Amino acid sequence: MKLFRSLRAQVSGLLVLAMLAVVLVANGASFFLVGPPGPPPDAAVDLAARLAFTADLAARLPDIKEAGGRDRSIRPDPPEGRLEPEATRRLAEAMARIGARYEVRVILPEGGGLPVVALALPGRRWLVERGGMMPVFGPGPGPGPASPRFTLGIATWIALMGAGTTLAVVLSVRRLMKPLALIEEAAARIGPDGEPPVLPEEGPAEVRAAAAAINRLSARLKGAMDSRMRIVAGAAHDLRTPLTRMRLRAEFIADEEERVQWLADLAELDRIADSAIRLVREEVEGAPEEQVRLDRLARAVVDEAREMGLPARLVAAEGALVSGRPLSLRRAVRNLVVNAATHGAGARVAVQRAGDLAVLAIEDDGPGIPDALMGQVFEPFFRVDPARQARIGGAGLGLAIAHEIVTRHHGRLTLTNRPGGGLLQRVELPLAGTDEA
Repeated sequence: MKLFRSLRAQVSGLLVLAMLAVVLVANGASFFLVGPPGPPPDAAVDLAARLAFTADLAARLPDIKEAGGRDRSIRPDPPEGRLEPEATRRLAEAMARIGARYEVRVILPEGGGLPVVALALPGRRWLVERGGMMPVFGPGPGPGPASPRFTLGIATWIALMGAGTTLAVVLSVRRLMKPLALIEEAAARIGPDGEPPVLPEEGPAEVRAAAAAINRLSARLKGAMDSRMRIVAGAAHDLRTPLTRMRLRAEFIADEEERVQWLADLAELDRIADSAIRLVREEVEGAPEEQVRLDRLARAVVDEAREMGLPARLVAAEGALVSGRPLSLRRAVRNLVVNAATHGAGARVAVQRAGDLAVLAIEDDGPGIPDALMGQVFEPFFRVDPARQARIGGAGLGLAIAHEIVTRHHGRLTLTNRPGGGLLQRVELPLAGTDEA
């Protein structure tokens, strides 16, 4: 069940089950070991005193041979039935304790029903009382262990015990797990730039300590990332000066073939440095966002690629308005189109709307990418086959830059091999609105 996948739910459920099990076992053991509560110590004496008082009154009226009603009567013979020895013994002892000298019997009627007490009176008479001994010698007509009322009481007790235990455990675990909840909240609020949020340092001491630790971690992580970006940008920028000097020296090489190779290698180094600077700039750029027509942007990039002599064409252009930085989005789309036109023997570009998303799809007819390497396509300087593609220019940072730009615009870039051959590059960006033009 999804409900018990979180640590908080699992700890709460475990504690609730443990507490309920302990309570039920303890109550069950006490019930079976001790047994149900017995009658009060003086109940038999009270019953004996009441019966003796009635018998004394009847003994003063020797002429009455038979009288009374259903519950108490005077009759010449004792009632028929089976003698209950234990109850008879206890009641006789109680009669002796109060000094009453009457023969007493506790009889269970043959046809069933309530037991009766019979006291022998002078003149061969018997005082008979029905049900009077029930509070002392039996469970009585009230709710017994198997009665619905008893069952309802037990069920109500278990329900209240479970509800109270669950509420106490949930509140306690919620307080104990608050620092872990802060970590989960901080992880969920990490934006596309990968920077953790700053949490308010308030609440109980444990929560404040957890928030402070997360904030320190965020500050150190941001400082390390900024330092890395500055180092990469500085190194790439510093490469420009020696590259320029080497290019000037290469111009004076007398051997034409040697000079061309030197200039080509220097141009490749320059492209690598430029791509590194662009990648770093995308990670630290904070320019304001604007509303951009993705279909017009794609058309402009396709026209630019065709002017460069690359095989590219726009096959569909549905109006789609997105929010973002125009120059960054143009750079991402250009990298993808150039990648398809260079490595895939041609780029077919389409812009469409799908629900609340703007979708840019770029297809080509190239060899595609092996499935085993799909997880590495967005890594910097990635190449499918460096030896086979050494003649093709590029630093291997185009896809990494495009992926960084799309991710920072709250979008998604995916690459998949087409069933008939070739590669499909798909960009999904959230729509900023609808365009009626």
